[in-house]
Amino acid sequence: MSSAEHRFTGADAPTQPHVLPPPRRSSAAVARLEAARAEARHRRFRLGRRIVTAVLVALLIPVSWSYYRAVTARGTDPVGVRTVEWLKDNGMNGVVNTIEHWWYSHNQPPVGGKLKHGLPHAAAVAGSAGRKTPPGPVVPPHLPPPANMQPLVATPLAGEGVWQPTGRAVQGLPAVYTTYFRPDSLHTSLVAAAMWMDTTLLKAALIPGLQEPGGPNPYGGEVPMDQRASLVAAFNSGFKINDSRGGYYNFGQQIRPLVNGVAALVIDSTGRASVGLWGRDFTLTPNVATVRQNLALLVDGGQLVPGLAQDSNSKWGATLGNNLFVWRSGVGTDASGALVYVAGPGLSVESLAILLQRAGAVRAMELDINTSWTSAFTFDQFGYSPTQVRGKKLLDSMSRSEDRYLVPGERDFFALFGR
Repeated sequence: MSSAEHRFTGADAPTQPHVLPPPRRSSAAVARLEAARAEARHRRFRLGRRIVTAVLVALLIPVSWSYYRAVTARGTDPVGVRTVEWLKDNGMNGVVNTIEHWWYSHNQPPVGGKLKHGLPHAAAVAGSAGRKTPPGPVVPPHLPPPANMQPLVATPLAGEGVWQPTGRAVQGLPAVYTTYFRPDSLHTSLVAAAMWMDTTLLKAALIPGLQEPGGPNPYGGEVPMDQRASLVAAFNSGFKINDSRGGYYNFGQQIRPLVNGVAALVIDSTGRASVGLWGRDFTLTPNVATVRQNLALLVDGGQLVPGLAQDSNSKWGATLGNNLFVWRSGVGTDASGALVYVAGPGLSVESLAILLQRAGAVRAMELDINTSWTSAFTFDQFGYSPTQVRGKKLLDSMSRSEDRYLVPGERDFFALFGR
Protein backbone atom coordinates (compact mmCIF):
# COMPACT_ATOMS: atom_id res chain seq x y z
CA MET A 1 0.00 0.00 0.00
CA SER A 2 1.47 3.26 -0.99
CA SER A 3 1.69 6.17 1.40
CA ALA A 4 -1.03 7.88 -0.62
CA GLU A 5 -3.27 4.98 0.08
CA HIS A 6 -2.43 4.81 3.80
CA ARG A 7 -5.43 5.08 6.02
CA PHE A 8 -5.29 5.75 9.73
CA THR A 9 -6.80 2.97 11.69
CA GLY A 10 -7.19 2.20 15.32
CA ALA A 11 -4.72 3.87 17.61
CA ASP A 12 -3.03 5.54 14.64
CA ALA A 13 -6.10 7.78 13.99
CA PRO A 14 -5.61 11.45 15.15
CA THR A 15 -7.70 12.60 18.01
CA GLN A 16 -10.59 15.10 17.05
CA PRO A 17 -10.38 18.40 18.96
CA HIS A 18 -13.05 18.85 21.59
CA VAL A 19 -15.44 21.79 20.72
CA LEU A 20 -17.22 23.35 23.65
CA PRO A 21 -20.88 24.30 23.14
CA PRO A 22 -21.65 28.05 23.30
CA PRO A 23 -22.46 29.27 26.71
CA ARG A 24 -26.13 29.41 27.47
CA ARG A 25 -27.59 32.86 28.01
CA SER A 26 -30.27 33.48 30.47
CA SER A 27 -33.64 34.68 29.19
CA ALA A 28 -33.01 38.01 30.91
CA ALA A 29 -29.75 38.51 29.00
CA VAL A 30 -31.46 37.65 25.72
CA ALA A 31 -34.18 40.17 26.48
CA ARG A 32 -31.59 42.84 27.31
CA LEU A 33 -29.77 42.19 24.03
CA GLU A 34 -32.97 42.38 21.99
CA ALA A 35 -33.95 45.55 23.79
CA ALA A 36 -30.56 47.11 22.99
CA ARG A 37 -30.90 46.16 19.33
CA ALA A 38 -34.45 47.57 19.21
CA GLU A 39 -33.30 50.80 20.82
CA ALA A 40 -30.51 51.14 18.26
CA ARG A 41 -32.98 50.62 15.43
CA HIS A 42 -35.35 53.15 16.98
CA ARG A 43 -32.55 55.72 17.32
CA ARG A 44 -31.67 55.26 13.64
CA PHE A 45 -35.36 55.63 12.70
CA ARG A 46 -35.75 58.77 14.80
CA LEU A 47 -32.63 60.26 13.28
CA GLY A 48 -33.87 59.48 9.77
CA ARG A 49 -37.28 60.92 10.56
CA ARG A 50 -35.73 64.10 11.90
CA ILE A 51 -33.59 64.44 8.78
CA VAL A 52 -36.61 63.92 6.51
CA THR A 53 -38.66 66.37 8.58
CA ALA A 54 -35.90 68.96 8.46
CA VAL A 55 -35.63 68.58 4.69
CA LEU A 56 -39.42 68.88 4.25
CA VAL A 57 -39.57 71.93 6.51
CA ALA A 58 -36.73 73.53 4.58
CA LEU A 59 -38.60 72.86 1.34
CA LEU A 60 -41.99 73.97 2.68
CA ILE A 61 -40.87 77.25 4.23
CA PRO A 62 -40.69 79.13 0.90
CA VAL A 63 -43.87 77.39 -0.33
CA SER A 64 -45.75 78.26 2.85
CA TRP A 65 -44.49 81.82 2.74
CA SER A 66 -45.57 82.15 -0.89
CA TYR A 67 -49.05 80.84 -0.06
CA TYR A 68 -49.33 83.06 3.03
CA ARG A 69 -48.44 86.12 1.00
CA ALA A 70 -51.00 85.16 -1.66
CA VAL A 71 -53.93 84.77 0.75
CA THR A 72 -53.09 87.83 2.86
CA ALA A 73 -52.33 90.26 0.03
CA ARG A 74 -54.50 93.35 -0.46
CA GLY A 75 -57.61 92.80 -2.51
CA THR A 76 -61.17 91.53 -2.50
CA ASP A 77 -60.79 87.91 -3.68
CA PRO A 78 -62.00 85.30 -1.14
CA VAL A 79 -59.47 82.88 0.34
CA GLY A 80 -60.80 79.99 -1.75
CA VAL A 81 -60.35 81.95 -4.96
CA ARG A 82 -56.86 83.07 -3.93
CA THR A 83 -55.93 79.47 -3.14
CA VAL A 84 -57.02 78.28 -6.58
CA GLU A 85 -55.15 81.11 -8.29
CA TRP A 86 -52.05 80.39 -6.21
CA LEU A 87 -52.14 76.72 -7.22
CA LYS A 88 -52.46 77.72 -10.88
CA ASP A 89 -49.53 80.08 -10.60
CA ASN A 90 -47.34 77.44 -8.95
CA GLY A 91 -47.37 74.55 -11.39
CA MET A 92 -50.81 73.08 -10.61
CA ASN A 93 -52.69 74.70 -13.48
CA GLY A 94 -53.41 71.38 -15.21
CA VAL A 95 -54.73 69.75 -12.04
CA VAL A 96 -56.94 72.73 -11.19
CA ASN A 97 -58.29 72.90 -14.74
CA THR A 98 -59.15 69.20 -14.66
CA ILE A 99 -60.98 69.52 -11.34
CA GLU A 100 -62.84 72.67 -12.43
CA HIS A 101 -63.87 71.07 -15.72
CA TRP A 102 -65.13 67.99 -13.89
CA TRP A 103 -67.07 70.08 -11.36
CA TYR A 104 -68.73 72.31 -13.94
CA SER A 105 -69.48 69.32 -16.16
CA HIS A 106 -71.37 67.71 -13.28
CA ASN A 107 -73.07 70.90 -12.09
CA GLN A 108 -74.74 72.30 -15.17
CA PRO A 109 -77.82 74.55 -14.78
CA PRO A 110 -81.25 72.92 -14.75
CA VAL A 111 -83.26 72.68 -17.95
CA GLY A 112 -86.75 74.14 -17.88
CA GLY A 113 -88.50 75.64 -14.87
CA LYS A 114 -89.71 79.13 -14.06
CA LEU A 115 -88.16 82.19 -12.47
CA LYS A 116 -88.97 82.09 -8.77
CA HIS A 117 -89.35 85.83 -8.35
CA GLY A 118 -89.88 87.02 -11.92
CA LEU A 119 -87.59 89.40 -13.76
CA PRO A 120 -85.51 91.92 -11.77
CA HIS A 121 -86.38 95.61 -11.85
CA ALA A 122 -83.98 98.24 -13.11
CA ALA A 123 -82.77 100.88 -10.66
CA ALA A 124 -84.57 104.13 -11.41
CA VAL A 125 -82.66 107.06 -12.88
CA ALA A 126 -81.66 109.47 -10.12
CA GLY A 127 -80.26 112.97 -10.40
CA SER A 128 -77.30 114.07 -12.46
CA ALA A 129 -73.84 112.51 -12.43
CA GLY A 130 -71.96 115.45 -11.03
CA ARG A 131 -73.47 117.94 -13.53
CA LYS A 132 -76.42 120.30 -13.52
CA THR A 133 -79.14 120.03 -16.14
CA PRO A 134 -78.56 122.71 -18.78
CA PRO A 135 -81.09 125.55 -18.59
CA GLY A 136 -83.68 126.04 -21.30
CA PRO A 137 -84.29 123.75 -24.27
CA VAL A 138 -80.60 122.93 -24.85
CA VAL A 139 -80.15 119.15 -25.03
CA PRO A 140 -76.60 117.74 -24.93
CA PRO A 141 -75.45 115.35 -27.67
CA HIS A 142 -76.63 111.83 -26.94
CA LEU A 143 -77.45 108.56 -28.68
CA PRO A 144 -80.99 107.33 -29.34
CA PRO A 145 -82.24 104.80 -26.77
CA PRO A 146 -81.73 101.13 -27.73
CA ALA A 147 -84.44 99.15 -29.49
CA ASN A 148 -86.00 96.42 -27.35
CA MET A 149 -84.48 92.96 -27.60
CA GLN A 150 -86.24 89.99 -29.11
CA PRO A 151 -86.47 87.40 -26.29
CA LEU A 152 -85.23 83.88 -26.88
CA VAL A 153 -88.27 82.19 -25.35
CA ALA A 154 -91.57 81.49 -27.08
CA THR A 155 -93.65 83.13 -24.35
CA PRO A 156 -91.81 86.16 -22.93
CA LEU A 157 -92.54 87.53 -19.50
CA ALA A 158 -93.82 91.06 -19.12
CA GLY A 159 -90.91 93.44 -19.69
CA GLU A 160 -88.55 90.75 -20.95
CA GLY A 161 -86.04 92.33 -23.31
CA VAL A 162 -87.43 95.83 -22.70
CA TRP A 163 -84.76 98.47 -21.99
CA GLN A 164 -85.27 100.71 -18.95
CA PRO A 165 -83.30 103.84 -17.96
CA THR A 166 -81.11 102.91 -15.01
CA GLY A 167 -78.89 104.52 -12.39
CA ARG A 168 -77.64 108.08 -12.49
CA ALA A 169 -78.47 110.60 -15.20
CA VAL A 170 -75.79 112.62 -16.98
CA GLN A 171 -76.56 116.23 -17.86
CA GLY A 172 -80.19 115.42 -17.11
CA LEU A 173 -80.36 112.48 -19.53
CA PRO A 174 -80.33 108.70 -18.97
CA ALA A 175 -76.87 107.41 -19.83
CA VAL A 176 -77.46 103.72 -19.02
CA TYR A 177 -80.32 101.38 -19.91
CA THR A 178 -80.69 97.81 -18.65
CA THR A 179 -82.88 94.86 -19.56
CA TYR A 180 -83.44 91.30 -18.30
CA PHE A 181 -84.27 88.06 -20.10
CA ARG A 182 -83.94 84.27 -20.00
CA PRO A 183 -80.61 83.21 -21.58
CA ASP A 184 -82.18 80.69 -24.00
CA SER A 185 -85.29 78.60 -24.55
CA LEU A 186 -84.00 75.70 -22.40
CA HIS A 187 -82.71 77.30 -19.19
CA THR A 188 -85.93 79.11 -18.40
CA SER A 189 -85.36 79.26 -14.63
CA LEU A 190 -82.31 81.50 -15.12
CA VAL A 191 -82.10 85.21 -15.85
CA ALA A 192 -79.37 87.16 -17.64
CA ALA A 193 -78.98 90.91 -18.10
CA ALA A 194 -77.67 93.53 -20.49
CA MET A 195 -76.44 97.07 -19.88
CA TRP A 196 -76.42 99.69 -22.68
CA MET A 197 -74.12 102.71 -22.19
CA ASP A 198 -74.25 105.98 -24.13
CA THR A 199 -70.64 106.73 -25.16
CA THR A 200 -71.46 110.37 -25.98
CA LEU A 201 -72.57 111.00 -22.39
CA LEU A 202 -70.03 108.68 -20.74
CA LYS A 203 -66.26 108.46 -20.85
CA ALA A 204 -64.58 105.15 -20.15
CA ALA A 205 -61.40 104.23 -18.29
CA LEU A 206 -59.67 100.94 -17.61
CA ILE A 207 -58.73 100.71 -13.91
CA PRO A 208 -55.79 98.29 -13.44
CA GLY A 209 -56.06 95.81 -10.58
CA LEU A 210 -53.46 95.21 -7.92
CA GLN A 211 -52.25 92.15 -9.85
CA GLU A 212 -53.76 92.27 -13.34
CA PRO A 213 -52.96 93.17 -16.05
CA GLY A 214 -49.65 94.63 -14.83
CA GLY A 215 -47.86 97.86 -15.63
CA PRO A 216 -48.54 101.29 -14.08
CA ASN A 217 -51.27 101.39 -11.45
CA PRO A 218 -52.01 104.98 -10.43
CA TYR A 219 -55.49 104.18 -9.10
CA GLY A 220 -54.64 101.48 -6.56
CA GLY A 221 -57.09 98.93 -7.99
CA GLU A 222 -60.24 101.01 -7.30
CA VAL A 223 -62.19 103.98 -8.60
CA PRO A 224 -60.33 106.97 -7.14
CA MET A 225 -62.25 108.94 -4.54
CA ASP A 226 -61.94 112.17 -6.49
CA GLN A 227 -63.68 110.59 -9.51
CA ARG A 228 -66.59 108.91 -7.74
CA ALA A 229 -68.86 111.94 -7.93
CA SER A 230 -69.29 111.26 -11.68
CA LEU A 231 -69.15 107.43 -11.60
CA VAL A 232 -72.12 105.93 -13.47
CA ALA A 233 -71.30 102.26 -14.23
CA ALA A 234 -68.52 99.68 -14.05
CA PHE A 235 -68.00 96.12 -15.25
CA ASN A 236 -65.35 93.40 -15.24
CA SER A 237 -62.52 93.13 -17.73
CA GLY A 238 -61.18 90.04 -19.51
CA PHE A 239 -59.11 86.97 -18.62
CA LYS A 240 -55.82 87.26 -16.77
CA ILE A 241 -53.42 88.78 -19.27
CA ASN A 242 -51.39 85.54 -19.59
CA ASP A 243 -54.58 83.72 -20.65
CA SER A 244 -56.04 86.46 -22.84
CA ARG A 245 -54.03 85.54 -25.96
CA GLY A 246 -53.59 89.27 -26.47
CA GLY A 247 -51.93 92.38 -25.17
CA TYR A 248 -52.49 95.51 -23.13
CA TYR A 249 -51.70 99.18 -23.72
CA ASN A 250 -52.33 101.98 -21.21
CA PHE A 251 -50.74 105.18 -19.85
CA GLY A 252 -48.67 105.54 -23.02
CA GLN A 253 -47.03 102.12 -22.55
CA GLN A 254 -47.45 98.81 -24.35
CA ILE A 255 -47.32 96.66 -21.22
CA ARG A 256 -48.02 93.45 -23.16
CA PRO A 257 -47.51 93.35 -26.97
CA LEU A 258 -50.74 93.84 -28.90
CA VAL A 259 -51.68 91.03 -31.27
CA ASN A 260 -53.31 91.49 -34.68
CA GLY A 261 -56.51 89.52 -35.15
CA VAL A 262 -57.40 89.50 -31.42
CA ALA A 263 -60.55 91.16 -30.08
CA ALA A 264 -59.99 94.43 -28.24
CA LEU A 265 -61.84 97.03 -26.23
CA VAL A 266 -60.23 100.34 -27.19
CA ILE A 267 -60.64 103.69 -25.44
CA ASP A 268 -59.61 106.79 -27.36
CA SER A 269 -58.15 110.00 -25.98
CA THR A 270 -61.65 111.46 -25.46
CA GLY A 271 -62.73 108.49 -23.34
CA ARG A 272 -64.94 106.91 -25.99
CA ALA A 273 -64.89 103.11 -25.86
CA SER A 274 -65.40 100.71 -28.75
CA VAL A 275 -64.97 96.99 -29.49
CA GLY A 276 -63.40 95.53 -32.60
CA LEU A 277 -60.58 93.55 -34.17
CA TRP A 278 -57.06 94.82 -33.57
CA GLY A 279 -55.16 95.43 -36.80
CA ARG A 280 -58.35 95.87 -38.82
CA ASP A 281 -60.67 98.17 -36.87
CA PHE A 282 -57.93 99.72 -34.72
CA THR A 283 -54.22 100.41 -34.85
CA LEU A 284 -51.96 102.09 -32.34
CA THR A 285 -52.32 105.76 -33.25
CA PRO A 286 -51.74 108.84 -31.05
CA ASN A 287 -55.53 108.97 -30.50
CA VAL A 288 -55.55 105.59 -28.71
CA ALA A 289 -55.40 105.80 -24.91
CA THR A 290 -56.14 102.22 -23.80
CA VAL A 291 -56.28 98.78 -25.43
CA ARG A 292 -57.38 95.65 -23.57
CA GLN A 293 -57.38 92.50 -25.70
CA ASN A 294 -59.16 89.23 -24.90
CA LEU A 295 -59.60 86.14 -27.10
CA ALA A 296 -61.45 86.36 -30.43
CA LEU A 297 -64.52 88.26 -31.62
CA LEU A 298 -67.90 86.63 -30.94
CA VAL A 299 -69.93 88.93 -33.18
CA ASP A 300 -68.56 90.64 -36.29
CA GLY A 301 -70.51 92.66 -38.83
CA GLY A 302 -73.65 91.98 -36.81
CA GLN A 303 -73.29 88.21 -37.34
CA LEU A 304 -72.06 85.40 -35.09
CA VAL A 305 -68.53 84.42 -36.06
CA PRO A 306 -68.12 80.84 -37.40
CA GLY A 307 -67.12 78.04 -35.07
CA LEU A 308 -68.72 79.21 -31.82
CA ALA A 309 -70.54 75.89 -31.36
CA GLN A 310 -67.31 73.89 -31.61
CA ASP A 311 -65.61 72.97 -28.34
CA SER A 312 -62.43 74.92 -29.05
CA ASN A 313 -60.27 75.26 -25.95
CA SER A 314 -57.67 77.01 -28.07
CA LYS A 315 -60.07 79.95 -28.41
CA TRP A 316 -62.16 79.98 -25.27
CA GLY A 317 -59.97 78.80 -22.37
CA ALA A 318 -58.30 75.56 -21.33
CA THR A 319 -60.66 74.88 -18.44
CA LEU A 320 -64.14 75.15 -19.88
CA GLY A 321 -63.88 75.55 -23.63
CA ASN A 322 -67.11 76.98 -24.99
CA ASN A 323 -69.87 74.43 -24.48
CA LEU A 324 -70.21 74.32 -20.69
CA PHE A 325 -72.95 76.55 -19.31
CA VAL A 326 -71.40 78.84 -16.69
CA TRP A 327 -71.35 82.49 -15.68
CA ARG A 328 -70.00 84.47 -18.64
CA SER A 329 -69.76 88.10 -19.65
CA GLY A 330 -69.12 89.99 -22.85
CA VAL A 331 -69.08 93.48 -24.30
CA GLY A 332 -69.80 94.93 -27.72
CA THR A 333 -70.45 98.02 -29.78
CA ASP A 334 -73.81 98.67 -31.44
CA ALA A 335 -74.48 100.44 -34.73
CA SER A 336 -74.84 103.83 -32.99
CA GLY A 337 -71.52 103.48 -31.17
CA ALA A 338 -72.98 102.65 -27.75
CA LEU A 339 -71.31 100.08 -25.51
CA VAL A 340 -73.32 96.93 -24.67
CA TYR A 341 -72.44 94.60 -21.77
CA VAL A 342 -74.12 91.20 -21.24
CA ALA A 343 -73.71 88.78 -18.33
CA GLY A 344 -75.50 85.91 -16.68
CA PRO A 345 -75.38 82.33 -15.45
CA GLY A 346 -75.92 79.29 -17.64
CA LEU A 347 -74.23 80.73 -20.74
CA SER A 348 -72.12 79.01 -23.36
CA VAL A 349 -69.91 81.03 -25.69
CA GLU A 350 -72.53 80.70 -28.42
CA SER A 351 -75.46 81.76 -26.24
CA LEU A 352 -73.43 84.74 -24.96
CA ALA A 353 -72.79 85.77 -28.56
CA ILE A 354 -76.49 85.42 -29.42
CA LEU A 355 -77.46 87.62 -26.48
CA LEU A 356 -74.91 90.27 -27.45
CA GLN A 357 -76.25 90.20 -31.00
CA ARG A 358 -79.84 90.48 -29.78
CA ALA A 359 -78.79 93.40 -27.57
CA GLY A 360 -77.70 95.20 -30.74
CA ALA A 361 -73.94 94.54 -30.84
CA VAL A 362 -72.41 94.59 -34.32
CA ARG A 363 -68.97 93.66 -32.92
CA ALA A 364 -68.55 91.89 -29.58
CA MET A 365 -66.01 89.98 -27.50
CA GLU A 366 -66.05 87.71 -24.45
CA LEU A 367 -64.81 89.13 -21.16
CA ASP A 368 -64.13 87.12 -18.00
CA ILE A 369 -66.13 84.06 -16.97
CA ASN A 370 -67.08 82.12 -13.80
CA THR A 371 -68.87 83.35 -10.70
CA SER A 372 -65.96 85.11 -9.03
CA TRP A 373 -65.03 87.32 -11.97
CA THR A 374 -68.34 88.38 -13.52
CA SER A 375 -69.66 91.59 -11.96
CA ALA A 376 -71.27 94.82 -13.14
CA PHE A 377 -72.82 97.75 -11.32
CA THR A 378 -74.62 101.01 -11.80
CA PHE A 379 -73.98 103.69 -9.20
CA ASP A 380 -75.99 106.18 -7.24
CA GLN A 381 -74.98 108.94 -4.88
CA PHE A 382 -76.68 109.67 -1.59
CA GLY A 383 -75.94 113.25 -0.66
CA TYR A 384 -72.94 115.08 -2.08
CA SER A 385 -69.94 113.25 -0.64
CA PRO A 386 -68.03 110.77 -2.88
CA THR A 387 -67.84 108.48 0.15
CA GLN A 388 -71.61 108.00 -0.14
CA VAL A 389 -71.51 106.55 -3.66
CA ARG A 390 -73.09 103.10 -3.71
CA GLY A 391 -73.13 100.40 -6.36
CA LYS A 392 -76.16 98.37 -7.42
CA LYS A 393 -75.57 94.96 -8.95
CA LEU A 394 -76.74 94.41 -12.48
CA LEU A 395 -77.95 91.00 -11.25
CA ASP A 396 -78.52 90.25 -7.57
CA SER A 397 -77.09 86.76 -8.17
CA MET A 398 -73.64 88.22 -8.93
CA SER A 399 -71.37 87.08 -6.11
CA ARG A 400 -69.32 90.22 -5.50
CA SER A 401 -70.52 92.89 -3.10
CA GLU A 402 -71.63 96.38 -4.17
CA ASP A 403 -68.28 97.92 -3.19
CA ARG A 404 -66.32 95.63 -5.54
CA TYR A 405 -64.90 98.53 -7.56
CA LEU A 406 -64.80 100.99 -4.67
CA VAL A 407 -62.11 99.11 -2.73
CA PRO A 408 -58.76 97.78 -3.99
CA GLY A 409 -59.19 94.64 -6.10
CA GLU A 410 -56.82 92.22 -7.78
CA ARG A 411 -58.14 92.42 -11.35
CA ASP A 412 -58.71 95.24 -13.80
CA PHE A 413 -62.14 96.60 -14.72
CA PHE A 414 -63.83 99.28 -16.82
CA ALA A 415 -65.45 102.33 -15.27
CA LEU A 416 -67.82 104.78 -17.00
CA PHE A 417 -68.02 108.42 -15.85
CA GLY A 418 -70.37 111.23 -16.76
CA ARG A 419 -68.87 113.79 -19.14
